[in-house]
Amino acid sequence: MLVLEGVSKKFRGGNYGVRDVSLSIGSGVIGLLGPNGAGKTTLMQMIATITRPTAGTIRFQGIDVARDPDAIRRKLGYLPQDFGVYDNLTAIEFLSYFAALKGIHSRARVGEMLEMVNLHNVAKRPIGGFSGGMKQRLGIAQALINDPDLVIVDEPTAGLDPEERVRFRNVLADAGLGKLVILSTHIVSDVESVATYIAIMNGGSIVACATPEELMRGAEGSVWELVVPSERFDELRRTARVSSAVRKSDGVHVRIVSPDKPYGEPHGGAIAAEPTLEDAFLHTMSAKAAA
Repeated sequence: MLVLEGVSKKFRGGNYGVRDVSLSIGSGVIGLLGPNGAGKTTLMQMIATITRPTAGTIRFQGIDVARDPDAIRRKLGYLPQDFGVYDNLTAIEFLSYFAALKGIHSRARVGEMLEMVNLHNVAKRPIGGFSGGMKQRLGIAQALINDPDLVIVDEPTAGLDPEERVRFRNVLADAGLGKLVILSTHIVSDVESVATYIAIMNGGSIVACATPEELMRGAEGSVWELVVPSERFDELRRTARVSSAVRKSDGVHVRIVSPDKPYGEPHGGAIAAEPTLEDAFLHTMSAKAAA
């Protein structure tokens, strides 16, 4: 279990990257969701022993992360947002190197991981010729090579095409069985199909932590659908919190997140809709902003 108690990170300029975060989470995939600049990366760096908290404590399986970082690193798989590679190495050389750093000397394990991320056919090619998505998949493989108890991945789907995103989500779902996976993203679709819990972060604080179902139930009665002509859509977007919009032959089909039913032009004809996770995320953010 991962337990955070009153965790804060204050930078030299006096600004807080993370402020007074308390959280207790067990196994499964935890989606850390929030806009850019919400403090997600800073929080994950503290959990991953990259930086120390200014205040508070972080414990994983009873071990204090700040006091005994080496003990945590043996149990940790980490994929940072900016993952660098050695372009002159082949994929198998690169992954073998990272495996050795983590005390893994099994060629079979290296081959298994390359196959899992669909890089086994290019295992002997230099990484310098890989696409951004291929490099990201290699990063995922190195994070999981030591079969860690705690996996932290920061904005991991950057550079991945839709098919690779699906494969990646499946890998994380499998990795989360009996372990703890923390997936940071600002894209709701990255977590909605795999997350056991979702922690929503904004302004350095956790504003909600619940199952996806609980978040969506909390947004019931606050989601509305309507159809507007294209020429009215820009006006609507300026005056309402729009969660999605799809252009069809009869106009723009819009979903609005609002605690009250929208009335008047261009809101006429709005009907209640069942919340999606995207709607629930916007509802939670707006409710906390209004509090």
